[in-house]
Amino acid sequence: MEQTSPVHADSPDLCTLTDGHAGNVRQAQSLARALGVAAREMVLAPRAPWRWSAPRMLPGAKHAFGTTFHALQMQAPAVAIGCGRQAALATRLLRARGSRTIQILDPRLDPAHWDLVIAPEHDGLAGANVLTLLGSLNPVDDAWLADARTAFPAFAHLPSPRTAVLLGGDSAHYRFDAAAFGRLAALLDDASTAGSLLVTTSRRTPREVSDALRMRWSERADTVLWCGPADGPNPYAGLLAWADRIVCTPESVNMVSEACGTRVPVQVFEPDRVSGRPRRFLDALRQRGRIVDLADGPTPFDGEPLRETARIAAEVRSRLGLAPV
Repeated sequence: MEQTSPVHADSPDLCTLTDGHAGNVRQAQSLARALGVAAREMVLAPRAPWRWSAPRMLPGAKHAFGTTFHALQMQAPAVAIGCGRQAALATRLLRARGSRTIQILDPRLDPAHWDLVIAPEHDGLAGANVLTLLGSLNPVDDAWLADARTAFPAFAHLPSPRTAVLLGGDSAHYRFDAAAFGRLAALLDDASTAGSLLVTTSRRTPREVSDALRMRWSERADTVLWCGPADGPNPYAGLLAWADRIVCTPESVNMVSEACGTRVPVQVFEPDRVSGRPRRFLDALRQRGRIVDLADGPTPFDGEPLRETARIAAEVRSRLGLAPV
């Protein structure tokens, strides 16, 4: 494998590249933030046929992302962070122009095409330049939670215990529909005789679930519901920051990782119904005692935070010779 030469700069020029999908943007930005470097952000607009073959390098690939990316290639950043399959082609192209490249998530090609590859343990990727972590990169740490409490001060006045409920949606590994929501709600209604309920949906939450959520809990006292922009600013960060416990649906590695970045107990709904890589991730968290099954009830347990982003950032700085923050 090619040896990675250091970037000798206190504040190198850094750019993040993604396809604009929220989970990919969040991971790339979280790493840049943890590195302590102001980053330019680029959302890629891939063209055919290269978008179909990325990250493989078809002839003419330097034209895959249009004029804005072409200009970036002409003045390549010192460091480029990509997340997702389309970004993996972009970071390959920038490496050829002299950038040090960090690719987040398994690119499904030899990791030697990048300076560093960051992949979750449940992907099973290995290599001399591969950094693995439990879960996903995210911004959740004590400073981020403090900022979120400041941004959503009204939640402090809700009665404790405050139960934050993070609802995802259908995936290749789990079906979350109105029937599944009904099962989750029944468990919460049985356990939540006191305190308050703070519920948020995601972009993947089916409309039928949002409708069922409103019908079930819109009249419940001391309840916050957010199902979209019509309900005001997304309070997701505030929910994590003010929660006394967090309940998650099981299909999203990103969402569960962020919940586990807090210091409160995390309960996952139907973890045994999930398959594939998310199931391996949940099993690892259960073995560490960081999550329990919601069906086990609200038994208190220690919430040792999962803070992998800072560790990965420190390793990236060491490997690339970046100045510590």
